[in-house]
Amino acid sequence: MPEERVEPKDRSTVRSLLRLWPYVKPVRKRLFGAALVAIVASCIGLVIPLVLKWIVDGPVAGRDPGGVWLGALYLLLLGLAEAALFGVRRWMVARPLAGVEAAMRADLYRHLQRLPVAFHDRWPSGQLLSRGTTDLMMVRMFLAFPLTFLLVNGTTILIGFVILLMQQWTLGLVLLAPVVPLVVLCAVFETKYSLVARKAQDQVGDLTTVVEESVLGIRIIKGFGRHRSQALAFRALSQRLRSTELGKARLLAGIWAAITAIPELAIGAALVLGTVQVADGGLSAGTLVAFLSTALALRWPIESIGFLLAMSQESATATERFFEVMDVAEEEDGMAAAADGGAPKDTATQGEMVFEGVEFRYPDAEAGSAPVLSRIDLRIRPGETMALVGATGSGKTTLTALVPRLHDATAGRITLDGRDITAMPRQELRELVSVAFEEPTLFSASVGENVLMGAEGAGEEELRRALAVAQADFVYDLPEGVGTQVGEQGLSLSGGQRQRLALARAVVGRPRFLVLDDPLSALDVHTEALVEAALRHVLEETTAIVVAHRPSTVMLADRVALLSEGRITAVGTHQELLRGSAEYAWLMAGAGSAQEGSLAEDAFPDPSDEDRLVPDAPAEKGRTR
Repeated sequence: MPEERVEPKDRSTVRSLLRLWPYVKPVRKRLFGAALVAIVASCIGLVIPLVLKWIVDGPVAGRDPGGVWLGALYLLLLGLAEAALFGVRRWMVARPLAGVEAAMRADLYRHLQRLPVAFHDRWPSGQLLSRGTTDLMMVRMFLAFPLTFLLVNGTTILIGFVILLMQQWTLGLVLLAPVVPLVVLCAVFETKYSLVARKAQDQVGDLTTVVEESVLGIRIIKGFGRHRSQALAFRALSQRLRSTELGKARLLAGIWAAITAIPELAIGAALVLGTVQVADGGLSAGTLVAFLSTALALRWPIESIGFLLAMSQESATATERFFEVMDVAEEEDGMAAAADGGAPKDTATQGEMVFEGVEFRYPDAEAGSAPVLSRIDLRIRPGETMALVGATGSGKTTLTALVPRLHDATAGRITLDGRDITAMPRQELRELVSVAFEEPTLFSASVGENVLMGAEGAGEEELRRALAVAQADFVYDLPEGVGTQVGEQGLSLSGGQRQRLALARAVVGRPRFLVLDDPLSALDVHTEALVEAALRHVLEETTAIVVAHRPSTVMLADRVALLSEGRITAVGTHQELLRGSAEYAWLMAGAGSAQEGSLAEDAFPDPSDEDRLVPDAPAEKGRTR
């Protein structure tokens, strides 16, 4: 499946994780306090061997049962204190780290809303979803456990070895011998694990994309009986992820075995040497017990190094994946005070839309390829409705997407009310321009909430008016009326119902400029006629550009612009273009043959022009959008 692959930057684990500092900074006191509590708790564990030494060399050697019971009480109190302090540490980090994760997720969501449409065209949704869920959960787990215990265990090991050397320096040197090979092994492990961890997390994103697409496209899968092929595709990705996870497991098993075995061998050697020294009288039994107890207390801090390094590496990879998205530049906002972007001086331009030498090429287009749109010059007068007609792939949808700046023109400019749209704040631009797309998108919300999304601050009166214009009175018959939840993608409604709600959303705010991309394509003939009748009144109050494929939609417009191979080749009324453009007549004749009624008859030219108006089908070029 197609996917956006981002090459990971050559950045160390520490440098990657340091990028989390802006999020961690507000809770740093709680984290440092929790780490300090954990260090104290760990150091209490190192006191226990010293108490054992006192018990063995004192009460046990002196045959004092009372002293033994007193020592047991000390051990119990130390154990309870250690457990309580670790509980306090957990309590101290839980709430602030949940806040860090929530803040990162909120920032990611906000950032995604502000990224260009071209970014979302390239990135699979599953990759973005995994970055906002699984990756951020890994980051929170790192801050809660590995970050603290890398510091705590490092401090514990350091203090523990100081105690060992003070008790018996010769045996302490025996336990220090494995340090060099362990450091080398950890460095090799980190290098290898970083690659496989990144691969696994990318594959989780791919798998998430497949699941999401299968759920959203379940009707297609069932309709074409593609269960088996989808299952095979899912199984193939699952096997890839399984193989990668097994590779991670092998690396973890190897480092765990080495980190466990090498210190155990050193402890065994120290035990033999210490026993010999006790037998020779050079070392007390209590000292040997304390030494070995301290060495055993250091087993977990040492053995956990591999586990902590693995979690740290996965968290570093998750952090990189998070910032790969956050580092993408947001849409540049216009500036209302720009030299050519101020308010128009002539009120006659209010409601005017002008395209001046507009060209557009998709960001991922091959170098040297022809632009999708080339030298578009078009003026739509205030209050005028302009129909945009052209063959499939001629660039109609792309042209309409430039008006609300879903894409930015690569050359030329578009002005509204005499102001360059690139000089407007996007918020202001999108309050002036309302859009309805050919593919209606509804959200998991109520009918009313979906419609009112088209105008901030609109109320019940505006909602009723918009539903009436879009002939969407069917909503009042739904179980809860306008409060009915439409479900994911609005798939509980028919295509025509979704399209009418999308149209209602576009007109609810009485926009000054209206962009409609074939808004009636999913309606039946009778509903279309009713919607068109109501829509005429709306179009009288706004300047509109309407992508049209059928003669009935064209009849809504004052003038028509013919778009051919990315260029405006003719502009005029419907009748003027029928008489003067063979391509337009051919397009309308093809569209009219699929309809019934008088509107279809208007699409055909006068019979006397029959020989002139039957050209070959124009070639379709350019990128279809």
